[in-house]
This record gives sequence, C-alpha cells and structure tokens, in this order.
Amino acid sequence: MKNVVFISPNFPTNYWQFCRELKNNGMNVLGIGDQPYDELSGELKGSLNEYYKVGSLEDYEAVYRAVAFFIHKYGRIDWLESNNEYWLERDAALRTDFHITSGFQTADISRIKFKSKMKEYYQAVGIPTARYHMVDDLKGCKAFIKEVDYPVVVKPDNGVGACDTHKLENLQQLKDFLESKNPDVTYIMEEFIYAEVNSYDAIINSKGEPIFETGNITPMSIMDIVNQEDNSIYYIVKNLPADTRKAGRATVKSFGVKSRFVHFEFFRLTRDQEGMGKQGDIVALEVNMRPCGGFSPDMMNFANSTNVYKIWADMIAFDHSTLEDGPHSFCAFAGRRDGKPFVYDHEAIMKKYGQQMKMVERIPDVLSDAMGNQMYMATFSTQKQLDKFYHDVLLCKEEK
Repeated sequence: MKNVVFISPNFPTNYWQFCRELKNNGMNVLGIGDQPYDELSGELKGSLNEYYKVGSLEDYEAVYRAVAFFIHKYGRIDWLESNNEYWLERDAALRTDFHITSGFQTADISRIKFKSKMKEYYQAVGIPTARYHMVDDLKGCKAFIKEVDYPVVVKPDNGVGACDTHKLENLQQLKDFLESKNPDVTYIMEEFIYAEVNSYDAIINSKGEPIFETGNITPMSIMDIVNQEDNSIYYIVKNLPADTRKAGRATVKSFGVKSRFVHFEFFRLTRDQEGMGKQGDIVALEVNMRPCGGFSPDMMNFANSTNVYKIWADMIAFDHSTLEDGPHSFCAFAGRRDGKPFVYDHEAIMKKYGQQMKMVERIPDVLSDAMGNQMYMATFSTQKQLDKFYHDVLLCKEEK
C-alpha cells in the first residue's frame, strides 16, 4: 500500500475528491491541514485514513513534524502533493527534505514558478514568448518600453493568478506603479500581447506521456476581470485544437514533466503582432504545474464525460487511466459580479437553462476577485448555444 500525503485536502473544497479516488485505488491517504478535524466535511473525513491538524500551513516546521509523524507511524512516504499553486514551493521543500522523489524538488522550483525562467524552455521547442524586462528603475523601464511600445504588463515574477498584475498604458501610469509597487517583490515587465488565453490541461504519467488532455478558452483577461471588477467567463473546449495539443505536448517535454496534473496557458493571437506571429497563432504565456483552479476539474468532467480526480489517482496507482473516453461537449463557466443590473435574474436564467446546468453556487470570497460572486456552469453541444448562454447570463439593462 502506497502512503500518500495530501496537503490542504479541505481547500479548495472540491479537492476531497482527489483523496477519495486515491483511497478507492488502495492508497493510504494522509491529510495535513489547518482546519479542525470536526469541521471537515463528511466526504473528506471518509476519504482520509488519518488527518493531522497544524496551527498553520505557513509554519514549515509544523508541517515538517506532521510528515515526520506519518513516516514514524506508516513508513516511507511515496507521494506528497497538494495540487495547489500556493503550496508548490512548500511541497517541493518537503519532498526534498524527506527524499520523496515522486515530484518536483526545491532545485526545480525556479524554472516552474518564475515567469522569467520559463521562457527559455518554451523557446527551446520553438514557441514564441513575449519580450520582457526585469523591473528596475524608470530609466530602465522606459528604455524597454521604447523597444516594445505601450501598453506593457507588469506582474510578480513569482506570482499566483492575476494578483498584483497591472496594464500600463502611459508614462504617468508607469511612474505611479514604480512609486507604489511592493519593494519586496521582483516584478517582470512584458510587452502586451493582443490575444485570448487558451490552455492545455493534461494528466501526465511517469514516462512524460499524457493519459488525459483537454483545454479551456478565456475570452476575457483575468487581469481585467480582477482590476475592473468585471464578470468572469471561460469554458472547456469540446475538442482540444491540434495546435494547442502540439504546443502543450512540446512544453511537457521541454520542462521534463512527469507524473503530474498540469495547466499550461498560451496566448492565441487575436491580430497579427510583429515578433509574435499571425492572427490565430499560439504564443507562450506560463506553465502551472497543478490543475486549473476553481471548479475547472469538475468542468473537465462534465465536458469529457469522465472523472479527472480518478484519472489522476489512477496515474499515481497504475501509471495509466482505467476510464474510457466518453462523449464531449462545451462546459461553460459564468461568474456574475454582485451589483450589476442584469436583464435576467437568477430565476429567469434557471428557467431557461436549467436542463443544461451542472452547478450553481455562490463563489467563496477568497476566489471572487477573479471569478465573480455567483457562478453558473452548464454544458452545450454547439458553439452557438454556448455563445447564446453567455449573452443571456451577462446581459445588463444598459446594454439593451
């Protein structure tokens, strides 16, 4: 029986399903989290062989002692994982310290977490990347902008999502950013890419081969959603485009990915752009060595008639999937922002699209900046139906 330590199994709230499928596959599932055991959901409790509460997951020594306790009680740890971007560095440190070889080590972190370091691995397989400059002073930034022109995007070199990401469109905005930026953070400045985000989402086995592949499209910039407090939309594609698949597989090989659930983001150009390519071409954005966030794993299930939680657990237990491929559809996510004058209220949306709905929930406050406050998730067989759904769910009274 393999011993698997799962960090923070209670958040995101859907991640208990990873634990359930591990246990169903005969794994000894050992959870470490900071939520009291009595407050864990019944589903999660039933998916764990044992749970160790720490005062804070930010306290490395406390988490270290929890892993040491499990080793003392159960023997060698075969896997340690959180599938969570926030804990990737913590996971790697624990694997390194306890000689758990089934995942990234501390030495791997810079190339998978720092946006500036990722670029050479894309370039090695012929995928274009945006020109960049490590933010220093006004003179250095102005010299870079002279090369690429406004707008530019600045963000933490080691950041999560669209947090602290800014689009600068003129000199005054540049000056304001340099005066207000966090002095303890290293920022990267990149030329602005006119594009929508297309992702490659896959579960990779120990040989670096995909055992499941899909992708999503985000027509709106997450940076704009956060900064402009806008609604949020994205959808899982019915069928993964061939060029996205090719770029994703090439990126897997370049980064040496093995035994992981990954979410790679690419730009698809919405117009010709010098140095980048023609409209429709694929350009690198960033790699994420964990599943796409929020409810995306559930959306992948609905779009592909499958269970990615089980496929991931199958990868750990058997190094291949035990599930057959099912019918495909589009799976749409729409996150509505509170306070907007929507034409169709909740009841009207449910009356019109109730048969297609898969999930309808309030979004946790910790995720609402990027995802809105009220979410609707639905499946559709055609792009036309998908587009109509987005039109109706997001239509506001002043747009009539």
